[in-house]
Parts: sequence; structure tokens; C-alpha cells
Amino acid sequence: MATDEVTGGARKATKSKLFEFLVHGVRPGMPSGARMPHQGAPMGPPGSPYVGSPSVRPGMPQTVMEPTRKRTAPQQVQQQQAQQQVQQQQQATQTRTRSAKRRKMADKILPQRIRELVPESQAYMDLLAFERKLDQTIMRKRVDIQEALKRPMKQKRKLRLYISNTFNPAKSDADDSDGSIASWELRVEGKLLDDLSKQKRKFSSFFKSLVIELDKDLYGPDNHLVEPPQFKLDPRLARLLGIHTQTRSAIIQALWQYIKTNKLQDSHDKEYINCDKYFQQIFDCPRLKFSEIPQRLTNLLLPPDPIVINHIISVDPNDQKKTACYDIDVEVEDPLKGQMSSFLLSTANQQEITALDNKIHETIESINQLKIQRDFMLSFSKDPKGYIQDLLRSQSRDLKVMTDVVGNPEEERRAEFYHEPWSQEAVSRYFYCKIQQRRQELEQSLGVRNT
Repeated sequence: MATDEVTGGARKATKSKLFEFLVHGVRPGMPSGARMPHQGAPMGPPGSPYVGSPSVRPGMPQTVMEPTRKRTAPQQVQQQQAQQQVQQQQQATQTRTRSAKRRKMADKILPQRIRELVPESQAYMDLLAFERKLDQTIMRKRVDIQEALKRPMKQKRKLRLYISNTFNPAKSDADDSDGSIASWELRVEGKLLDDLSKQKRKFSSFFKSLVIELDKDLYGPDNHLVEPPQFKLDPRLARLLGIHTQTRSAIIQALWQYIKTNKLQDSHDKEYINCDKYFQQIFDCPRLKFSEIPQRLTNLLLPPDPIVINHIISVDPNDQKKTACYDIDVEVEDPLKGQMSSFLLSTANQQEITALDNKIHETIESINQLKIQRDFMLSFSKDPKGYIQDLLRSQSRDLKVMTDVVGNPEEERRAEFYHEPWSQEAVSRYFYCKIQQRRQELEQSLGVRNT
């Protein structure tokens, strides 16, 4: 199954269509060379347009000061400007870092004003909706694959056994009165039929142990103990679960599935299981703990029936049929499991999808900037004089907010402004501060401590 290629290719194809539509403006189904009407060289100054309505920079309070307050000193203004620039740079860096780490689906949606301006952009929105559905489907399939990998995945395959023997007849030797003793050699080999995997498994990996029993009349009794990993169920339990031979963990899992399906778990005490008539016949009790099931299963699990092959070793030198073939059923790992694991661990397609996502976000930001520039030029073309006046007033307000400069420049440029009563107090405070500053400098130079 090419799950990795199909899902990854579908997402990459969708991303590529989205990026192609945003960059070239080509709508699916449009002839090559067609372009959206809004494309063209960027014009106008970058940034947000300024309109006549009073605006305050986001994140900064609008300062309301009395007109009689004096202007801030130039050195303080420069320091405040430097601090504000540093803070703005830090905020911009943090914003870029957060946006680079996590891109939201909402960032890829074109604003409504752009969709109204360019009707062809609806094709991009359709692709975006299709991508969202595709992402949900892939995520759901990934969860299904993760759940499937938690369960054992086995396949029934045919293992062909090749049993052959060679016979060495007795030979008389002139030097040896007894001569050589007749001997035979038995070979047991196996091969998995229709094995498409590149890695070949050893024949011994299919069995816990292999026992060859010889004729007791000729070679005497021979005892071999075999401890298989699988167990044969009691006939009553086998009919109930529909399992003949399985591992202990698989049997317990099948029991738990039967308990959940028939709602045998106690509603008040989840630790206990209320036995139905079949469980009562098997476990011989009306109620039992779930932790007791593994112990009670010990008496219900039997060693599986061994695979018995009767083979006659031919000692006739003229017999050509000395190789016999037998097919038996074995369980092997499902090759699909490896593909599913590689699909979950694969990051190559994800990296390419992330790169396409970043390109889409950059293109959306560029489209928004072009829309701002278009609005700027459109407003300027309708009323050049009024728009420039509104722009200057807005920039003047922003400059005051940025530099923390207050007052009315038109009043400050006239002499009557400085004949107000506050000017005498301001001059006195200014000279007092200067005298105190010079006094501290003089005391420090003379080493005099001010007590």
C-alpha cells in the first residue's frame, strides 16, 4: 500500500495549486497566461494609509495634556525615542518568532475586501476548503494507523517443508573385516511461498522447536518437551470466542472484547465482571475480578496440537523419490505494518508541505500590502489636496505620540504665549535645577559631603 505517497502527494499537489494561484493568479481551468486583474507593479509608499479620522498608534495611550505645559527637553526626547525604538524592535522580533513557529489557518484566508475586489480569488478559497478537508482526512487516517500498529498484525502464509534423505550403504573393506556401517542422513528445509520481501527469514524462526522422533521399535523411546508460545483453548471457550489456537495476550484481549460487547463489567465497581450463563459454565462462578482471569485461564489453555509429519526414510539405492514436500500454515508479520510505520515516521513530505505553507503566508502578506498601496493611490487620485492635508494632520498626531511632544505649535510660535503667568514659575524652576546641579558638581570636585 502506498499510503505515504498518496496522502503526501495529495497534500503537496493542493499546496502547489494554492501557491500557484496566489503567485501567478491562475485559476484552475483558466488558460495559461491568464492573470488576475489586480496584479501589477507595486505602487505607492508601503505601510498603512492615513485617513482624516484621528488615529492613535495601537498599544500607546492617547496623551491628553494641558496647553500650558512646557515642551519636553531635547535630551529626554532623544532618550525616549531610543527606548521606544528598542522596544519596537524587540516586539517585532518576538512577533516574527511567534508567527514563524505557529502559522494558523486563518492567516491563509484572503480578507473579504480583497475577495470583493477580485472575484477570481474564490478559486483560492475553494482550494483552501479542499485542503482543510484533506488535512482532516489525513489526520484521521494517521490516528487509525497508530491504533492499528498497537495491535498484532499477522498474515496466514504457506510454509513448504522439504524432507529429503540420503543413504550410504555398507561397504566391505579388505583391510577391515567388519567393513563400513550403513548410514543415512535426513535433511529438513523450508521455504515461504510467494514471499515478496527482500529480507529472507530463517526456517528456524517459524518454530519454537523441531522434534524428530524415530521409530521406537528400532531406536528406543525418546522424550522431548515442547513449550509452544501459543495455546489451544478449551472447547467451550473456543466456541464462545471463535478462537482455536492463539497467544495468551490475544486470548485475554478477545475476552475483554467479549466483556465490553455484552456489557458484563459491573456498573458500580469496574473491577468486577458479572458472568453471563456462558461465563458461569466456563469459570464456574457468578462474579469474578478481571485480575483473576489470567489465573483462571491457566486451566483452560492447553498445548496446541503438534504438526505431525510421518516420513519414511528410503534405504533403497535405486529409489529416486527421496524428497517429500509438505505445506503448513504459519503466521508472519504483515508487510503492511512496515509501510505504516514508515508513513508515520516520514518527515520528507512534511518539510516540503511546511515550505509551501510559508510561501503561501508570504504571498498573502504581499497581497495585503498591495491592497493597502492600492487604497492609498485610489484615495489620492480622488481628492489629492484633501488627502494630503489629512495625511499631514495624521502624521503630525502620530509624531507627537511617538516623541511625547505636547502643546500647540501654532501658539508656541507667537510671543504672547510666553507672557502667561506660568512662564515665570517655569524660569525659576529651570534656574533652581541648574544651580543645584552645579552645586553638586562643585561639591564632588572639592570632596565636600553635603549633610
